[in-house]
Amino acid sequence: MKKEQKRYYFDYAATTPVDKRVLKAMKPYFSDNFANPSSIHTPGMDASEAVESSRKIIANYLGATPSEIFFTSSATESNNWALKGIAATAKGDKKKIIISPIEHHCVLNTAKYLKKMGFEIVETPVDKEGIVDVEKLKELVDDKTLLVSIMHSNNEMGTIEPIKEIGKICDDKNVTFHTDAVQSYGKMPLNVNEMNVDLLTASSHKIYGPKGTAILYIRGGTQIEALLHGGGQESDKRSSTLNVPGIVGFRKATEICVKEMKKEWKKQSKLRDKITKYIKEKIPNSHLNGPALGKPRLCNNVNVRFDFIEGESLLMDLDSHGIAVSTSSACSSPKLEASHVLTALGISKGDAHGTIRITIGRFTSEKDVKYFLTTLEKSVTKLRVMSPLNTRNC
Repeated sequence: MKKEQKRYYFDYAATTPVDKRVLKAMKPYFSDNFANPSSIHTPGMDASEAVESSRKIIANYLGATPSEIFFTSSATESNNWALKGIAATAKGDKKKIIISPIEHHCVLNTAKYLKKMGFEIVETPVDKEGIVDVEKLKELVDDKTLLVSIMHSNNEMGTIEPIKEIGKICDDKNVTFHTDAVQSYGKMPLNVNEMNVDLLTASSHKIYGPKGTAILYIRGGTQIEALLHGGGQESDKRSSTLNVPGIVGFRKATEICVKEMKKEWKKQSKLRDKITKYIKEKIPNSHLNGPALGKPRLCNNVNVRFDFIEGESLLMDLDSHGIAVSTSSACSSPKLEASHVLTALGISKGDAHGTIRITIGRFTSEKDVKYFLTTLEKSVTKLRVMSPLNTRNC
């Protein structure tokens, strides 16, 4: 019988494995404490208590109050709700929504939908590292601006945005501010008050929790319409029977992340820098996309492009050696289109196609990284020899 190939996972920005400690916390709520938390009998009240305890833990991490945390099914739902829910409160000519060109597709496509509904969608520029131009954004925010939505950190490049400064601009001009913090949540301290954030999105499956559970933080007093209507759950703002096991898993995942945050940031930053330096020194004609070493970047992200080869070919070759990476955002990479994030940085579509995203996580070891780097170097060398894009072979 053929021995199964060992797998090396370097795609933590796409999703993470459920931590065994999280799974253990969730398990009773599938078949033992399984009641509907909306029910008023004792089992239902027990389930409700688990939900409210989870709401409190998540709120504490964000510097929010429990009543400001609303559970949803996904970050896509939360981002849709943030934009559409605020848009539904628009009055008069206050219909301007400002986003960046490097937002996740669920924000970009929601913005496109709202444009068809009569809203003005404005993209504020970013620099070559993907950082929002704060001064330009300040110029764009005016008395017609309803909402600003800028992600906390980018899912492809790991760029950390100046959210506190952006939030201050919005606060001074009485404009609602939303941030998609899916990639940052659990990796670094987040405080909605220090960041002047009115709405914040986060997702469980990015922090070793289960899929199917996310949150939208809504600052008290923020006027927002419900996206889902029904039985009136979540203070009549998001109707649907609550996913108790998923919510409990999100809570436990958050607790672990908060406890281990400093240690994990240090460990993952070290591995990230090791990968970056090795590629720069050992693989010629390679380029780091996004912030350089020492600049604001998530601890687990390396986004790099290689001249003369296609990222998809490199991904497949690495996969044949048991290594999983991504060519762009995993939510849309099957389309094989040039990354909108990279082209927004001024990178040509041709060059953008030579990119892979390498993201590490809690369970990435030094040994894994060593195997990855030696395999990557061999794969790039092999593919360049074969590639028609390499004119030096002609």
